Amino acid sequence: MAYNALESMRLSNKEKYGKDMGPKQPAANYEKDACDLKSAALRFLHERCEDLRFDEEMALQEKQNNMFLGDSIKPGQIPYNMEMDIDRLCLERELERFIDSGTTEDAFNIYYCFLEMFLGNYDKSREMIELLSEFEQNGSSLLMKHRDHYSHSIYVFALGLAIYETNKDYRDTFAKFYGFTGNDSEKKAAHCFLEYWGLTSLFHDIGYPFELPFEQVMSYFEVNKAERNKGIVYVAYHDLETLTKLSDEVKAHFKKLYGRDFDNTNELFSFDLTAKMGEAYNFTEEYMTDVLVRKPTKPDEFGYFMDHAWFSATRLLSEIIMTIGIESVTKKHIDALSSIILHNSLYKFAIAFYKSDSKRKAPLDASVHPLAWLLMICDELQCWDRTAYGRNSRTELHPMAADFDFSNGSIDAVYYYDIEEKDKIDEFTQKYNAWVAAGSNGKAPRLKAYSDMVVGSQPFVTDIEKIVNTSICPLTVKASMKKADRRGKHMYISESGFLHIYDFAVALNARYKWQGKEMEVDAEQLLDEFDELSLEYKLANINQAKSFDDYLGCVGCFYTDRPVDYPMLTKFTPEQVDIIAPLEHGRWVKDHRLYGWTYGDVYENSDERERLRMHKYTMDGDVTDEMIEEHYLALPYDEQGKDILPFETMLKLIKKFEGLRIYKIEDDEE
Repeated sequence: MAYNALESMRLSNKEKYGKDMGPKQPAANYEKDACDLKSAALRFLHERCEDLRFDEEMALQEKQNNMFLGDSIKPGQIPYNMEMDIDRLCLERELERFIDSGTTEDAFNIYYCFLEMFLGNYDKSREMIELLSEFEQNGSSLLMKHRDHYSHSIYVFALGLAIYETNKDYRDTFAKFYGFTGNDSEKKAAHCFLEYWGLTSLFHDIGYPFELPFEQVMSYFEVNKAERNKGIVYVAYHDLETLTKLSDEVKAHFKKLYGRDFDNTNELFSFDLTAKMGEAYNFTEEYMTDVLVRKPTKPDEFGYFMDHAWFSATRLLSEIIMTIGIESVTKKHIDALSSIILHNSLYKFAIAFYKSDSKRKAPLDASVHPLAWLLMICDELQCWDRTAYGRNSRTELHPMAADFDFSNGSIDAVYYYDIEEKDKIDEFTQKYNAWVAAGSNGKAPRLKAYSDMVVGSQPFVTDIEKIVNTSICPLTVKASMKKADRRGKHMYISESGFLHIYDFAVALNARYKWQGKEMEVDAEQLLDEFDELSLEYKLANINQAKSFDDYLGCVGCFYTDRPVDYPMLTKFTPEQVDIIAPLEHGRWVKDHRLYGWTYGDVYENSDERERLRMHKYTMDGDVTDEMIEEHYLALPYDEQGKDILPFETMLKLIKKFEGLRIYKIEDDEE
């Protein structure tokens, strides 16, 4: 039984109503024994993470006091553990949605779920998350080489879940490293893995806003073919104590954890890395501290590259302390951070020297640092479906899709390239074959990343094998071609870099309560009201906000956070309402079905409705778009307009947040 608290509520409702009324068990939307990426990642969440974040003390308190402590559309409507089950269902469904689409908008939902579930509140950390996307979309086109890191991180997250789910050797290694033994050890290990792997994978690239300005300066000179070496202008960072210095309270906490005094993050990370890897890789704590100090301040000593991983780990520590409080920080949090600081160049060029035939050390074994090992292999494998921003990156050939088979603990990957690029591939093949026929002298022709997957010893694979020990998960890679399919990308004229999706959702949530009273409320109050919702209802508003690009495109409108010379929309016309309302009802029905709601009307109030997960306006069975449209037309007239009429209130409320506005493509007077 995957969702035990929902099952418990079903049995309670069956006793109360005299028949089986629900809630029903959420469907497993994957093939039961399949070992593809989607099936393995979703199976991990659906089956291996039972009872995630359950609190038996809360359950006992509910029983003793005959009350509920879980939130739904309002506080106290459902049991606390039932809310935790629904939260896990949210993560499962939103990961499924992202794997199907690969869009940054759907990536947003995974970040949102994780922050709400494990760090307490998205609003506290939103600037850290949104800044990366804003920097990439607005600044990366000035670079020579740069590709998306936002959706990339969600794919890395999913790859790690799939490897954990399908690879017993890795599961055993992780459990042994963290001391999980005895009863429920597999479940506890899975819960632990989800939390700390999520922290490691989802945030491993948040330091890119520090690397991008460095690369922009370098690109200014590289566009004229200047090499990265002495004599080139570069950026370095100083006065980093703002980021690295630890407060007295934080110092005291880490002394309790490690029995050591640390003045700054460099000393903390150096200690952790040396304890795990120093003996095996023959480095001292003093050496590692020196490297970490020089990373952001002397990029000329590291090939004229800035290491975003140093900034990711350093910045994330302060974010964790701010959100959960220093007393809740554990050694596992530091494990996640040291994994992040290793993943880019620190391990490769300052510890293992994997490019050097004379200095190369052994590839990292999973038993030494399980989270770091997994991040490195997943980060390398995730090279498909990444938006290219940089000048050179936009012209290079990168895989657009990938299929994975994780059967028997191995990783068999097929990377697909756009068949429209066949001429470029054929040209490379001819040049490479000619180079081989001529004796393989000089530099080999290259077509990144295609050539690294198909020629000779497959540098793509051999480089990974030099970085991590793949003996517990043998890796094979193939390259293929097929026609590009971008229908799932939801490309519309509306865009805001998803930066304001959250604000949009907050305004949508408030449109009923504040209809006609828009001037009486400020943005802070709207945010507080939104925060009272359960994760499921927050996501419902977010998904509705994300659907607006489609709706507005259908009525000749669009939203953007950029200044444009178009008339602003201040009111929806009846004709626009007639178009948008059935679209919104269709989305509402599909989302309710996705989250396991069933049709029914036996409930007398919203509390009963939430505990039954039943609604009189949703649908059961296999439904088509045509059936949903017929269902909408059969609704009472007042109900048909319910989802759209208060949107005029939303138009006023959204102005309380900076930036996002809705515009008409054509002026009504023209």
